[in-house]
Amino acid sequence: MFISRLKGLPVLDAGGDEVARVRDIVLAMRTAGRPPRVKGMVVQLFARQRVFLPMARVRHVDGAQITISGVVNTRKFTQRESETLVVADLFDRTVQRAGDSTPAMVFDVAMKEVRAWEWEVSEVAVREKSARFGRRGHVTILDWAEVPSLTPTQRQGTEQLIAQMEDMHAADVAKELHDLTPARRAEVVAALDDQMLADALGELPDEDQLEVMAQLDLERAADVLEEMDPDDAADLINELPADRAEELLGRMEPDEAEDVRRLMTYEDLTAGGLMTPEPIIVAHDATVAEALALVRQEEITPALAAMIFVCRTPLETPTGRFLGGVHIQRLLREPPSTLVSTLIDSELEPLREEATLHQVARFFAVYNLVTAPVVDKERRLTGAVTVDDVLDNVLPDDWRDEQLDETDLDDPADQAADGDQAEEVTHG
Repeated sequence: MFISRLKGLPVLDAGGDEVARVRDIVLAMRTAGRPPRVKGMVVQLFARQRVFLPMARVRHVDGAQITISGVVNTRKFTQRESETLVVADLFDRTVQRAGDSTPAMVFDVAMKEVRAWEWEVSEVAVREKSARFGRRGHVTILDWAEVPSLTPTQRQGTEQLIAQMEDMHAADVAKELHDLTPARRAEVVAALDDQMLADALGELPDEDQLEVMAQLDLERAADVLEEMDPDDAADLINELPADRAEELLGRMEPDEAEDVRRLMTYEDLTAGGLMTPEPIIVAHDATVAEALALVRQEEITPALAAMIFVCRTPLETPTGRFLGGVHIQRLLREPPSTLVSTLIDSELEPLREEATLHQVARFFAVYNLVTAPVVDKERRLTGAVTVDDVLDNVLPDDWRDEQLDETDLDDPADQAADGDQAEEVTHG
């Protein structure tokens, strides 16, 4: 799909109503000749304000319209240093083809869907620069890799580092941030997009998290907190001074802030304090096909996708009465038309909100789970605890520091040290 065909198209919500118009496409550059990832769209609301629409919300793209799910964040779009706009930054840009010194101009850029709701740039249409005045050059369609001048180089510093981070796991991005000097870290943090920074923050030690948050203005800090898992955001806000914490909660979207405020009311190291308030929930009359469609959503983590919870309405936490949980393996073995409520694991009892960390960890060990339901005194589902939340709190307090400070395990000295430790454990 060439971007010039998308510009100006209407953006429709799930009900078929037009909510905006496409104005540009936002790219995240990557290294090693890999085509850029399409992060989202810049769309213009009827109020004339331009906002960002992440590609995870885009459900269908064609030459007539864009269809989305969910709601549009109405905060004004501000381009990050690490972001490239196709229309504003690439169209009419002078480039050179690989192995050809003849200058050309970018005429158009095409993107393609590589996985469900994941898009990347595929081709570049370039127009030759004609030496004859007024004559339009020939247009050639090239693969992205054939136009290397569009890819960040090692000399571009922060831009190059951000491009490398695009292909990293959040824990590896956190390690990069942990190892940077304070001044360099501030530059990179300012250039990172909100989602990548939010994911990395969840992997950093507490002191690093607080240092990064101190570098952000209130608006940006609120945006990043909205992208974090609510339980991680609640933990981080609890570490901030009360006045700044309240300011940040006031800047967040009301729905996001409400989830965080609710989690902050629970005691630390209890099921309520550890849980996320956004598990996968279906009604008692939902089918296997409907449940699996929810699991396929890109923003659902593997841990949360491991179990679907069946409840009476309302289906937002706190829900109506909790009926039970269904393992995803069971869903995959049943016909699509089967009712999920007939597949409930009858042996699985939910955790109570006040359950201690020890009780939660024992629960996971007994039932061999990666996700567990949490209910209140009225047996309403209030959230779910995932195994990573448990491990974060049963490991030593400094485990993140040790993980981030680890050196290459291929180093002979490290291997010898590991061997000594293994021998001590064996003989101990």
